[in-house]
Amino acid sequence: MISSVLAACLLTATVGSTDVFAESLKDLQNEKKAAETKKKNLDSTIQKKEIQIQEKQSQVDVLISQIKKLNDKIEETNQNMDRIIEEMNKTKLEIDELQASIKELEIRIEQRDQVLRERVKVMQVKGSKVSYLDVLLGANSFADFIDRFSAVTTLMDADRKIIQQQEEDMAQLEEEKKLVEQKLAEQEERRQKIQAMKDELLEKKLEKRDVVNELEKSQEKLSSEKGQLEEEYSNTVEFSKELEQKIVAEQERLAEVARKEQAKKLRLQQKQAAAQGGSAAYSGEIPAVSSGTWTKPTSGTLSSGFGWRIHPITKVKKQHRGIDFSAPTGTPVVSAADGVVSYAGSMEGFGNVVMITHSVKGKILTTVYAHLSSIGTSSGTTVDKGQSIGAVGSTGLSTGPHLHFEVHVGNFSATGPSAVNPLHYVSF
Repeated sequence: MISSVLAACLLTATVGSTDVFAESLKDLQNEKKAAETKKKNLDSTIQKKEIQIQEKQSQVDVLISQIKKLNDKIEETNQNMDRIIEEMNKTKLEIDELQASIKELEIRIEQRDQVLRERVKVMQVKGSKVSYLDVLLGANSFADFIDRFSAVTTLMDADRKIIQQQEEDMAQLEEEKKLVEQKLAEQEERRQKIQAMKDELLEKKLEKRDVVNELEKSQEKLSSEKGQLEEEYSNTVEFSKELEQKIVAEQERLAEVARKEQAKKLRLQQKQAAAQGGSAAYSGEIPAVSSGTWTKPTSGTLSSGFGWRIHPITKVKKQHRGIDFSAPTGTPVVSAADGVVSYAGSMEGFGNVVMITHSVKGKILTTVYAHLSSIGTSSGTTVDKGQSIGAVGSTGLSTGPHLHFEVHVGNFSATGPSAVNPLHYVSF
């Protein structure tokens, strides 16, 4: 009685400890969930930053292209400016020639002016009233008249030529001066227009360069922010991995606690059965869990293999759809792999039986544990490989305590071809 009470107290303490672990596991899972949410948000923000950087780069590319076009126009303008300067230099040479021509004209005009002034001076000395007619009328004879007429005609022709040349030279001088002034004005106007165009292009180039600088600064800022986000994302990934490892460790610890709890429960049941004078119970340990996907479902000896045999009770040749392990009543039975309990109860022929559905590499398998003395799980329960689910017994159609173990491809079928040799999966 004291042993029963002590066992019950130990079981209660173990259950309380499990609750603490479960709470710790829940906290870890909540942290993991928060970390995953943070990762998702960070990844979304990083993607947005990348899109913004690409948009800025597209704007920079457009502006760089525009600046290139402006540079081409500036180069073209510079070439036009060079041509105009070259033309202006040629015009200056022409102007120099015109200036020389003008100077020559001015000299000739000055010389003619001097001649005319001398003639006027002579006429003033001899009397301003003397005219060519007086000269002719003052002839002493006809021959003298002819001589005087010839002289007057010569003088008049000379005067007319001087005056005509003077007028022509003055007109030419005026025309050449106007031409020089016109050429200079036209070239200066062209130079000013091209210079204004060049200044405007340079101003636009500087404006666009300022925009490019601002965009590049914005890009640098976005890249820096993206780098910080990526670093934070990397740290969050590492933190998430650490949490995952802690969760796995906590789950393994919880599984071990559950296994020990179940073992204690079975031992308690066995002691209670022994105290009540029941059949001799066996308090064997849970078999060691193997590495890999599968583990041995119980300790004991392989007593009957898979295939055709003479049934020990009906004495009829029949296919044995599983394998048998001979073990004392109460020997722990564990799940051969991770899975979900699909059935736990009594079934004709099997007696107390547990069926577990497994998903192995995308393939559905079902394991069967029959003739149990007790069932330590229930339908819908998720179980781990090596977790206790009951104890060896001799319920149902059985000649003695043993575990009947089956493996089915897909769901369990009592008569179909789904049963396969368990030794293909579980090593003993």
